[in-house]
Amino acid sequence: MRKRPLSTRTTALKPSKAASRRAQTPIRPARAQDEGPLLHMFDEAVEWLVERGQPEQWGSEPWSQAEKGRRAVRSLVQDGGLHMLERDGVVVGALDVGQRLEHVKPLDVAELYIRLVLTSRRLSGNRLGDRLVDEALAIARRQDAAVLRVDCWAGAPSLVAWYESQRFVRSETFTIDGWTGQVLIRPV
Repeated sequence: MRKRPLSTRTTALKPSKAASRRAQTPIRPARAQDEGPLLHMFDEAVEWLVERGQPEQWGSEPWSQAEKGRRAVRSLVQDGGLHMLERDGVVVGALDVGQRLEHVKPLDVAELYIRLVLTSRRLSGNRLGDRLVDEALAIARRQDAAVLRVDCWAGAPSLVAWYESQRFVRSETFTIDGWTGQVLIRPV
């Protein structure tokens, strides 16, 4: 019986959706010149939250116009845990990870804490937040963390639900000056 010759044509494997997102949106450590783009994303977020009737999350004043906001951004950039997400060379997201914040109860296992997930509102729906959480998980794995935690404003059910869609589960709440936060956790 005659064998058919092997085809010389190769079939490329399709990359996974997560691999495709990583290739299209690189993440790099923050640098000093990221203060401006980061402030702009905070301003976009504040405007969007106010339009939705949720000024309790980050206030109603653009961060770029408030000394407190500018100081917070400068601190984020200088802290060392901030990573910038880019698309076509433009900053479109930010992820800050590190130690848990002092208002959150400690755990008996190694953890990494997400202190900020922020994406450009202009690109809402492009799964940029998913990409940032993927990166936080990758960092947690490299650091041998057992769990990844995050907190967010408990007064935004859709935000809490988004973190739950990322496989986080609610663990505890805290209140600071009348602002209630929801802590969520997921295994690494």
